[in-house]
Amino acid sequence: MLWPFTVQSLSLITGTLLLFLLVKEVYKIITSPLRPLPAPPVPSWLYGNDREIDQSDDPLFLEKWVDKYGRSFRTKWLFFQDRLNTADPKAVSHIITNDGKIYKKPETIRWILGRILGNGVLVTEGEKHKAQRKVMDPAFGSAQIRELTSYFVEESIHLRDIWISQIVDNNLDNKNGVAQFDAQSWLSRMTLDVIGRAGFNYNFNALNPHSEPNELNKAFGVIFGRNNNFTVWNLAQALIPDASFTGARTDAVPSSPPLMKPMTRIGQGLINESKAELKAFGEKDTVSRPKDLLSLLVRSNLSESAKQQRLSDEDILSQVPTFIVAGHETTSTAVAWSLYALTQHPLIQTKLRQECLSLGTEEPTMEQLNSLPYLDAVVRESLRVHPPAPVLQRVAREDDVLPLQHPFTDKDGIVHTEIRIRKGQVVIIPIAEINRDKAIWGQDASDFKPERWENLPDTSSSMPGIWGHQLTFFAGNRACIGYRFSIIEMKALLFTLIKAFEFELAVPKEDIVRKLSIVQRPAVKSQPEEEVSFHYLLGYILRVTNR
Repeated sequence: MLWPFTVQSLSLITGTLLLFLLVKEVYKIITSPLRPLPAPPVPSWLYGNDREIDQSDDPLFLEKWVDKYGRSFRTKWLFFQDRLNTADPKAVSHIITNDGKIYKKPETIRWILGRILGNGVLVTEGEKHKAQRKVMDPAFGSAQIRELTSYFVEESIHLRDIWISQIVDNNLDNKNGVAQFDAQSWLSRMTLDVIGRAGFNYNFNALNPHSEPNELNKAFGVIFGRNNNFTVWNLAQALIPDASFTGARTDAVPSSPPLMKPMTRIGQGLINESKAELKAFGEKDTVSRPKDLLSLLVRSNLSESAKQQRLSDEDILSQVPTFIVAGHETTSTAVAWSLYALTQHPLIQTKLRQECLSLGTEEPTMEQLNSLPYLDAVVRESLRVHPPAPVLQRVAREDDVLPLQHPFTDKDGIVHTEIRIRKGQVVIIPIAEINRDKAIWGQDASDFKPERWENLPDTSSSMPGIWGHQLTFFAGNRACIGYRFSIIEMKALLFTLIKAFEFELAVPKEDIVRKLSIVQRPAVKSQPEEEVSFHYLLGYILRVTNR
């Protein structure tokens, strides 16, 4: 007799609890301190604005919202949750200053990265992150990157020679010296080979067109495959396995075993080799000892200065996939965007080529690459206009107040000079829009114009970025640890390729769109009869320069 009563009671308790949670969420929305902020229309109570952001192929989509609603505005996420979007320099500087204290990466993002990469420096927070950075920083200094520059140059020449060979093979009959390539794919292979050699003395053999990908190469293909598209809907699918109602792809967030099994086995072997080589060569043998980042990391970890915060082998092993993320896909994407920009500005391409040819060497050192001012300007401008990671997210660990450089006026005419946010509030930092802020760079801020670096506006000094008056490599204690590595690798690649080839787009400019995967790649949009599909293919027509 008690059973029906118990079921009814449980149903009542469950219903009451769900109603309480619903009322609580509605109350939070109604009383949100973000309500005075301007906001775009919300197309869906379920998806909020996020789906239209994810699916837009307009490169200036968020920039138009910034122009219309101001540097600080709110959008809706899943189930009508508020997201604060701010490109206000003062607010962003405040977040950067307090990154790791008041702000951190959202747990969902850390979960995805941790599932793919392990507990590396991109994932950890707090004291563990500080300990990892302290041990890793010495491996990424200028002196260490100088030692690795030869790897960048050698692999760039390897890629150049492959392209020349294919151009010759494709033009045996007409002799016009023209060929079309999937440039993004080749650049990705090249940077993978570089990070293999320079990162941990491992040969991915990715540039060899006749070889089968080795085990680790295949594993990373699962993670960095062109079809992976990380969006809120993919995340919902990962968090809620039965969430097919979101329309998310079931393979969007790859599980870690395909990567972590070979990574753990091979990585541990590489660490053991590094320890053995360090013991064999000795600490004072700076000529013979290995120069790769993993060996430098092992050496730094065993030094007396790291004695109090020494990392375990597991912690060091977690940095290997981090090296590949930071030094592989981001750099190849940055170079792809650089080449795209050069195809749109033939005079800039010619000017850059002339400067590179004037150096008189095929194998430049780091100092020689840095001595080319126009190459430096092209790299800076490309990274400013086309940052590979265009958006960052942070979540407040406690209630806070963001100061504003650009106040906003609410619908009642009240001027606000600060934004109050609650604990748990997610903040979106639109890196690309901040990099292209007209108040900093002028009305031509969205234009690719390397000459602007010859006479920087005074307003550019307000940018808190670690490099180049921009936020592409972010800033503060979460700034990109490998930014020097990436910059010199970009310069080596562009130096080598621009000397040998002329670049033109193989498709109309209008067909090139931005598509966000782990990074924001250039993509070719095709228009089949039924739906719009995207292919991660950036084809170029390459012409060997007549010299």
